[in-house]
Order: sequence, then C-alpha cells, then structure tokens
Amino acid sequence: MEPNAAKTGRRQHALLQVLANNKGNPRTLILIEPLWGIPYNLITPFATLYMYTLGVTDVQIGLILSVTMVVQVIIAFLGGILTDKLGRKFTTMLGDFFGWAIACLVWAVSQNFWMFLAAAVLNCFEQVNQTAWFCLLIEDANPGDLVEIYTWVTIGGLVAVFFAPLSGLFVNAYSIVPVVRVLYFLFALTMVAKTLITFRFCHETGQGRIRREQIRGVSVLQMLGDYRQLIPSLLRSPGLVKAMAVSVILYITTMINNSFFSLYVTQRLGLSENFLALFPILNASVMLIFMVGLQHRLHFERFRMPLWIGLTLYGAGALVLILAPLGSLTAVLLYVFLTAVGAALVNPRKDALLQLNLDAQERARMNALIIASTVALSSPFGYLAGLLSSLDRRLPFVFSFLLFAAAMLVVARIREPQVTEQPE
Repeated sequence: MEPNAAKTGRRQHALLQVLANNKGNPRTLILIEPLWGIPYNLITPFATLYMYTLGVTDVQIGLILSVTMVVQVIIAFLGGILTDKLGRKFTTMLGDFFGWAIACLVWAVSQNFWMFLAAAVLNCFEQVNQTAWFCLLIEDANPGDLVEIYTWVTIGGLVAVFFAPLSGLFVNAYSIVPVVRVLYFLFALTMVAKTLITFRFCHETGQGRIRREQIRGVSVLQMLGDYRQLIPSLLRSPGLVKAMAVSVILYITTMINNSFFSLYVTQRLGLSENFLALFPILNASVMLIFMVGLQHRLHFERFRMPLWIGLTLYGAGALVLILAPLGSLTAVLLYVFLTAVGAALVNPRKDALLQLNLDAQERARMNALIIASTVALSSPFGYLAGLLSSLDRRLPFVFSFLLFAAAMLVVARIREPQVTEQPE
C-alpha cells in the first residue's frame, strides 16, 4: 500500500475523524477524562474490600448503596435546574470538585460505616454535573458524531484501566488500607486539576447561554414544576420507555458487579487479592480491540440483534461465575471475557438508543429526568443485593442473571430506530 493511501485510511477511521473535527469542549473533555479514569480504576477493584477490611459489613455496604441512590435522585433533579441556572461549564466544575475531590478526601480518612456513608453522600453531588457534563460535551459538537464521541469517552476510561495493576502491586507490598488511603488522596488532587483545566480551556455552550437568558427570573420551584410536563411525554413514547428499561437493568447489574465481585472472588472462590487489579485489564483489552478494531465496521442502524447477543453474553458470564469451582481462576477469566464482549456490544447502542428516542429540543431536561428515574428505580436493589450476598455470595449474581433475561425480553420488543446517516 502506498504511504499516502495508508494515511488516508487512518484519516478515514471514524474515531480519528471525530477527534479531528470536534475541537473545543468535546476534544478537551475527552483528553482530560483520564484524570478521572486513572485514579478511579486504581481504586475500584479494592473499594469494597477497603470498606470490608475496616469493619463495614455486607448489609451495611448494600445500605450505603441504597441510601446514596435516594440522595442521587434528589440531586439529579437539582442538577438539571442548576445546569440551566448556572451554565453547563460551572455546574460541571461544581460536580467534579464537591462530588469527587472533597468526597475522596473523606474516603481517604474514613474509619467506620458512618464516615463511609458521609463520603458516599458527598459523592452523590457528582450527579449535579451528569447532565451538565453531557451538554458541555455534545451541544457544540457535530450531531452526527454522537456515537463516536460516546465511544471516545468509553475508550478514555478503558485506557485508564491499564494503570490498575499498579494498585495491585502496592497492595501486595503494603496491604490494602494504607494504599487505598493514599490513592484517594491522589484522586482528590487529580479532580482539582480536572476542575481547573475545565475552567481554563472549556467555554459555555451556545445553548447554555440561551437557556440562562430564557430562565432569568424563573424560580427553582417553578422549574421543578416543569418536570410534571415532561413525565407524561416520556411515558407516551414506547421506544423511550423500553430503552430506559434496558438502561435501568444494566445500571443495577453494573452496581451489583462493582460492589460484590471482589468479595465473591476473594471470600468465596478464594482467589488472591492481587488478581483484582488484573481482571479490569482483560476487560479493557477486549473492549478496546472491539471498539477500535471492529465497532466502526458494524452497521450502526442495527440495534436489536447486537443488544440481544450482548445480553446473552452477559447472562452466560453470570452463569459461569455462579457455577465456578472454588479457586478457579480460569472460570473468572472466562466471566470477564464474556462480559467484556457483551459490554462492547451493548453499551454504545444502549446510550445511542436513548438519545435517538429523545426530543432534541428537550434533550437536557429529559436526560436529567432519565438519570433521576434510573437511580430512583435502582435504589432498592443495592440493599437487596447486600442482603443476598450476606446469605450466599452467589445470590447477587443469580439475581443479575434473571435481570439479563428480563432485558432480553424487552429488547425482543424494541423496534429498530430510524437512524439518519452521518453527513460527509
């Protein structure tokens, strides 16, 4: 192949085109996402075990999940209002600073259940910037690049996973509690840096400026009342309701996996804590190969079959984990591989399916409503999963398997959305 042809081929890759064509907010937010993703992935494999080592029980872990979900619902509604009142940029900065930097400082010094609960409640303020960050990311971007922008954000998180073995090495050398405390302190520092970079290099979106002018003088109570008009609109859209149902199910199963996987493989299967940092590496590797090498070759307009296959792989992975013999590293690796392929198929389409069923004029407020509804519907399941885990550590994953089966039934009834081709 001629050198120029090779360069042309690289330029034609959808992901590279999107990064080149969307400067300003999209490029800045994509490039600084590792400031969140790297420390998050260093800590996540050990977060639950960190609490457990400091005396927090399975049921208390589940209670923290459920309590914080209730708080997240309230803050998610306020997040939509603050996004319009204060602007996309400033609200994003508030969420990063209070929801992550300050919360991580509390996690770093936590000693008991109440301190962990306080840190988790502080982390709920991260919900303030969910809608704001989304708007800041895409409102000034090319609308045809939506899926590719989502993919870049996912890739940024996946690349950060490759730093996870560092925490495993430190835990092996110094034990879990002091290492995780230091990592939380570092996490706080990176989020302060992320907040400052957002302030310096991002700008308020055009729609954000328009919205601030439109609601000047409108009270918060009146803006809360406006949500009553959006709820019937949401419920009248069968496609949106089904897409939300799939998102809620995946939110619950992800919460269960993140909270109880480490306990299951160490406390029941008897695997070493040192393996916990390696499992995300395999997951990220599989997803990156798929997303960079194969995702752009799939027909974007096809949703039902890829979603159904992905959910089937999720369910198969849950069965492998449930039936895994004690001490079986092979079974856990197979579980990680199956769920990684499932996630690569499901996650981009799940997000795109939601957006394709939204009214573009109400995208910001509807997204805030969807985030709050998702957290509200999921909130009881944190405590339930903790209770199931206290009875038998396999039961949370049995519950996940049943949820994946339910999601497959929902997907079977989804109609393929009409997707407008991306302009050249």
